[in-house]
Amino acid sequence: MLLLIFLSSGLFLGWSLGANDASNIFGTAVATRMVKFKTAAIVASVFLILGAVISGAGTSHTLGKLGEITMLAGAFMVALSAALTVFWMTKMSLPVSTSQAIVGAIVGWNIFAGNAVDLNSLSKIATTWVLSPPLAAGIAFLLYLAFSKLLKIVSIHMFRMDVYLRVGLIMVGAFGAYSLGANNIANVVGVFMNSVPFTDFTLGGITINATQQLFLIGGLAISAGVFTYSKRVMMTVGNGVVKLTPETALIVVLSQSIVLFLFASRGLESWLLNHGLPTIPLVPLSSSQLVIGAVIGIGLAHGGKGIQFKQLGKIASGWVSTPVIAAIITFISLFFLQNVFNLQVI
Repeated sequence: MLLLIFLSSGLFLGWSLGANDASNIFGTAVATRMVKFKTAAIVASVFLILGAVISGAGTSHTLGKLGEITMLAGAFMVALSAALTVFWMTKMSLPVSTSQAIVGAIVGWNIFAGNAVDLNSLSKIATTWVLSPPLAAGIAFLLYLAFSKLLKIVSIHMFRMDVYLRVGLIMVGAFGAYSLGANNIANVVGVFMNSVPFTDFTLGGITINATQQLFLIGGLAISAGVFTYSKRVMMTVGNGVVKLTPETALIVVLSQSIVLFLFASRGLESWLLNHGLPTIPLVPLSSSQLVIGAVIGIGLAHGGKGIQFKQLGKIASGWVSTPVIAAIITFISLFFLQNVFNLQVI
């Protein structure tokens, strides 16, 4: 029972991710009314869980370098502080990042514990936060130009095009959900990996290790967030920065899915290493930032017309303040947990 109580903060964080970050996978499709919310929620939930369980270990190593939390009470408060930050931002309809929230919370834990923050890991993570939205924008820009050129060459009937777009949005949404689960599950339950006493077990000849069990629980929590609270943020992302057509919605989802996959794939990292090529860091990214970046890329392909810079500035302010707020909440909460409730957090 005590274990479930401590894990509840991670489940809350998973729910917050589902309500905020995971909604971006189908946000543009739902906002353009090409995919029903219920369909989007089901597809996103299934593939999020698959991505988390099958490929979720890639980014956890980077977060582990930033701060290895070995006490269950400490992990509970770090996850809870990040979840409260994301929930607050979600209530304000801002598509913020659980990645930023959990990193800020881990930094707050390091400061409270008197541990030196691994600046190399922190700078690597922060650099990807800065570079990933422009990368998504660039991919979206190029895909839009290629897609526009293709439509001029190939004549497709309007009704057939509508069917293709709906199927395409579901397919790239499934790909994006899988990539998000693989990339972001470490944000949800990664802080518990060194403190939860799970053991491996075999079911039907398949061995499920302790980490996969933890990721499965986190994936289910994310799915709950998708179903219960994500539609509001979907509409903000889909309509708040640039008005999207179904065609551009497909490009936005595909662009951010590609970037998420690149920064989560251990197989790609191994392939690059084996061929003597520079690797892409396995770092948890913000799907919110990637979607906004891709949407801006579409806007730039239209000459920059229609971009709502005021709304974009509001969203950017949430990105900057999220890790700072999470760090402050974590530090204060750990103080009370240790000195008022007499729980060992470090």
